[in-house]
Amino acid sequence: MRIVIAGGHGQIARRLERLLSARGHEVAGIIRKPEQAADLRDAGAEPVLLDLESASAEDVAAVLQGADAAVFAAGAGPGSGPARKETVDRGAAVLFADAAEQTGVRRYIVVSSMGAAPDHEGDGEFDVYLRAKGAADAYVRSLSGLDWTILRPGTLTNDAGKGLVQLKASTGPGTVPRDDVAAVLAEIAETPGTAGLTLELISGSVPVSVAVKDVAGN
Repeated sequence: MRIVIAGGHGQIARRLERLLSARGHEVAGIIRKPEQAADLRDAGAEPVLLDLESASAEDVAAVLQGADAAVFAAGAGPGSGPARKETVDRGAAVLFADAAEQTGVRRYIVVSSMGAAPDHEGDGEFDVYLRAKGAADAYVRSLSGLDWTILRPGTLTNDAGKGLVQLKASTGPGTVPRDDVAAVLAEIAETPGTAGLTLELISGSVPVSVAVKDVAGN
């Protein structure tokens, strides 16, 4: 498969690029800064320079032409301020989803966050983030042209992945290494039966491949 990843230089995205390329997939990662290109090539991905905050739907559609799947893993990041939560975590997610639907890229995977909801209450920066992600998730679910899967990890860590997770519609709070998030995303990309599911993810006791097969009903 050819898989295009928005937010291609992110910590989860680079882990995912390595996994997908090792599985024989053709991977492209969208980046904003030319100096990030070498990191993507090291991960086995083709770097594509495009700023999703200023790009048009046509710009993004051109990048998605010929893709079999799209992964939205972009984020404004901690300390970026409320305005960029709106332009990246919501706006860019909506733009990427629209472009995928426009180009007929049905398989669409979102890296969201546990607790994301359009009506999440609170005035803190993380509250704004959860509202933006929740609104973007709701928009993706409304698009009939996408076979979407929304993954909502718990608190992310840089611990070494163990490949053991809990993956359900509702897991309750917990932590999960970025390594294991990437491993679950790679498995989801190859498992069509996960389409139409919103899943929470934390560390657990079930091997990644088994956990994904279980939720897909395989």
